[in-house]
Amino acid sequence: MKIIGYQTYIVPPRWGFLKIVTDEGIVGWGEPCLEGRTHTVHACIDELMEYLLGKDPRDIEDHWNVLYRSSFYRGGPIMMSALAGIDQALWDIKGKDLGVPVYQLLGGKCRDRVRMYSWIGGDRPDDVARMAKERRDAGFTAIKMNGTEELHFIDDYSKVDAVLERVQAIRDAVGKDFGIGIDFHGRVHKAMAKILLKELAVFNPMFVEEPVLAEHFEVIHEIARYGAIPIATGERMFSRWEFKHLLQRGGIDILQPDVSHCGGISELRKIATMAEAYDVAIAPHCPLGPIALSASLQIDSVCLNAVIQEQSIGIHYNQDNDVLDYMTNKEVFEFKEGYCELLKGDGLGINIDESFMQEQNSKDVRWRNPIWRNKDGSFAEW
Repeated sequence: MKIIGYQTYIVPPRWGFLKIVTDEGIVGWGEPCLEGRTHTVHACIDELMEYLLGKDPRDIEDHWNVLYRSSFYRGGPIMMSALAGIDQALWDIKGKDLGVPVYQLLGGKCRDRVRMYSWIGGDRPDDVARMAKERRDAGFTAIKMNGTEELHFIDDYSKVDAVLERVQAIRDAVGKDFGIGIDFHGRVHKAMAKILLKELAVFNPMFVEEPVLAEHFEVIHEIARYGAIPIATGERMFSRWEFKHLLQRGGIDILQPDVSHCGGISELRKIATMAEAYDVAIAPHCPLGPIALSASLQIDSVCLNAVIQEQSIGIHYNQDNDVLDYMTNKEVFEFKEGYCELLKGDGLGINIDESFMQEQNSKDVRWRNPIWRNKDGSFAEW
């Protein structure tokens, strides 16, 4: 079997896709994207695919090492997101060729279903109690929300009070055993993170995510002392070598690598295994499309330390199209009692609606991060 071609797509709301074609008619799908920089990622895809054309797609480990290690400059969000999409597509091809789900090629399942959570709120969260109750009534047992609006290095306590009021409202609406993930989104600096963790502990959150930006991970151990809350991070880290240093420093309870940014299924599997050796859980980051979600679920299926999976159906970013719009077998993502059954189909287990993909690819999609500023006019982290 040889790779004979490929095609990339950039589609609403903010996703990028890749189709790799073989001479035996088997195609594999990946999701190489980087929110706000997907055009750049696809330029990298073109460079990497120069090597892969004519190669056997089944030699995944060798291809990963060549594409990563043959460049003098390695890693980073652009390179690893491009490599991630290629890696996903190669696993999809191999599973289809052998007639099994990808998780069977990774050692076989260690569970029957995966717990899921749903997003509520928005960038500046509002009416979260009502939305949390709606998700509970729909069968979910956990939600995640952005915790706060923009925060300066030292900011008003009224903003802290607003966070506490929102979380209290959710806890009152859904009860004490419902999971509440609170995403600081890297908007919070160290001093304010200490205050928030201390004040939020009374609500027993499921976790606090990205209490500070990834470039400040050396202070996470310090911040963790201020509240008995599991700390999660990792969506802006891109290789096992970055995660190695994070795990060695301690203070982290849940890693959140993104299968479309961290080098794909191959790399996420290795990160998860390394985390298990440190008694750390994983909860893969995935506010993306159907291929990233299915790839994440393949990892969740085989990793004992996978505790919950993010998914973006109905998230506030999906204004034009949603996850299921790009699939023909939408039923595989019908969650029951807050869980997703393992994907039984060959490869990644989803069928892409190619005609819809082509139609949406004709649109000019240029999603960009919002630009926020503090009251004094200085830049604020989004």
